[in-house]
Amino acid sequence: MNKRGVTCDLASSEGRALFARIASTARIVVESFPPGRLRELDLEQVLRDTIVVSITPYGQDGPLAGVPASDLEVTAASGSLWLAGEEGRPPVRTAQPQSPYWSGMYGALGALVALQSPTAQRIDVSAQAAMTTIHPPAALWWDIAHEEHGRTGPFLLGRSNVGSRFRNLWACADGFVSFAIQGGPIGRHTGRMLAEWMAETGSVPAVIAAIDWDQFDNSTLSQTQVDALEAAIAPFLALLTKAEFFEGVVKRKMLGYPVGDASDSLADPQLRARDFWRTLSPAEGLPPLPFPGGFALFDGERPAVRRPAPGVGEHNAEIYGEVGISSEELARLRATGVV
Repeated sequence: MNKRGVTCDLASSEGRALFARIASTARIVVESFPPGRLRELDLEQVLRDTIVVSITPYGQDGPLAGVPASDLEVTAASGSLWLAGEEGRPPVRTAQPQSPYWSGMYGALGALVALQSPTAQRIDVSAQAAMTTIHPPAALWWDIAHEEHGRTGPFLLGRSNVGSRFRNLWACADGFVSFAIQGGPIGRHTGRMLAEWMAETGSVPAVIAAIDWDQFDNSTLSQTQVDALEAAIAPFLALLTKAEFFEGVVKRKMLGYPVGDASDSLADPQLRARDFWRTLSPAEGLPPLPFPGGFALFDGERPAVRRPAPGVGEHNAEIYGEVGISSEELARLRATGVV
């Protein structure tokens, strides 16, 4: 969003000269060439006074530097793919590629930090390293417990002192919700409210009604006890839609939330109330579509969304005009394949 698309053949001397003119107007340059490619193109000197953010699959050095990789390969190499899915079954890839988002986030953070320095900086982002932080408990689990964090699927770890697993994802009437049996002040409140909610809609199963929520400690429950509680809860959650579940947990100040998809985000009343969505035409001749707006409000204003993602070379005339390239010169460069 808000980007402009320009083409430039960096293999030609004219193309590199054009790039230098554009780069001279920038504080930050983001590149994703293989390591060493900027040096081969004689562009390091051009960028000597610029913050350069380099995003590659495995970083600028090390045994895998320079090895190309897809999102799936990066995700697998990071270990996060191994942790996704259910135990005893193949790993499950997230529907949308994740490594570009995570590496882009770390690149942006690095650039913001570098802006605080009076000297030029080089930000080296490894997509593999960025993806290892998708499952932060995995590294901590090894550091603290010296045990490998295995694939947990719909279950939670770290809620039991006796090795019991607690379900975190539950089927509901139109999808899935996230909910867990927990202790502590907030967890006990959630359990108490669940029992009252069940009573409002029918009857409370005996195994739930027998709990003294003031003393409840989930960390000591055996797996048999956990299974019995979850077997009593599952039919109740299965009758609720995601919207009904979320309305109920908000009303009762419980822990829990629906597992949403893209359609849920588009219909979310909170996002609509905050005027999050913007209507833009993705390209000339195409009907307007809803686009995400700025992620936050600053002094009551949301950062403007001026344009959707650009087409390749869509803004050549506009950008090259800003650095003094005439329309006639641009036509010549286009005819010779430089842009």
